[in-house]
This record gives sequence, C-alpha cells and structure tokens, in this order.
Amino acid sequence: MSPSIDETLTLADRILDRIEALIFEAERTTKPLEVDPYRGQLFELFVTANGAGYTADGADPDLSADGLCRLLGSRWGLANAARESMAQQTRMPADQLAKMRLLWSVMRMWMEWDYAWERWAEFHKTPTKETPDHAE
Repeated sequence: MSPSIDETLTLADRILDRIEALIFEAERTTKPLEVDPYRGQLFELFVTANGAGYTADGADPDLSADGLCRLLGSRWGLANAARESMAQQTRMPADQLAKMRLLWSVMRMWMEWDYAWERWAEFHKTPTKETPDHAE
C-alpha cells in the first residue's frame, strides 16, 4: 500500500523542517554547516529525501537542490527581499543576506552529496580477477 498524500507531505515537511532547524542551529552556534555534526545530519536528511523519491525529476513535493532552495527561500522571504533591494537600489538587509549565505552553503553541500551519491557504485566496485592477455 502506498502512502497517502497527507503522509507524503508530512514526511517532506518534516525533512524540510529538520533541514531548516539544523541551519538555524548552526547559525545560532556560529558553526559551519560543512562540518559535523551538521554535515552528517544534513546528508542523512538528503538520503531520506532521495529514498522517498523527493529528489527525482518532477517530484512533488520537490526536495531536490532547486526545490529545497525554492522552499527555504520562500519560507525566509528571500525573493521578496531581493526584489525590494533591487527596486530600491539598496543593499539587502543583513539578516536576509545571512540567510542567503546559509542557503548557498546548503546548496553546495547538496551538490557535493548528490555527486558522491550518484557515483557511489562507480568508486566502490568489487575488484574482479583480471583475465590474462593470452591463453597458454
């Protein structure tokens, strides 16, 4: 039996909420997301999102790198802040700029994880016995 739409949205929301919580915890403790414990916890959440099918092309909900960026950016009002800053030709507010930097950091990590995840088998093949060049 496949999960219902409510269950799917709940899992996606929980993943997104947890990613956001980790980002804010790292910000609060002034520690980089790129080091543990944040890095490992984020990668676990990326694995969960991937396993649930949220990272595939056309996934709904979309927790791919682009989808995650869009969802968090929307939650944090980054698009509106950027538009307003451009319209008024002023600097983006410091708190919004800090969130933008955090989002960029998560996106870099997502791309790193995605690259490694897609190539795992390529670099972890079981060695095979080489065949001799000629038979005697």
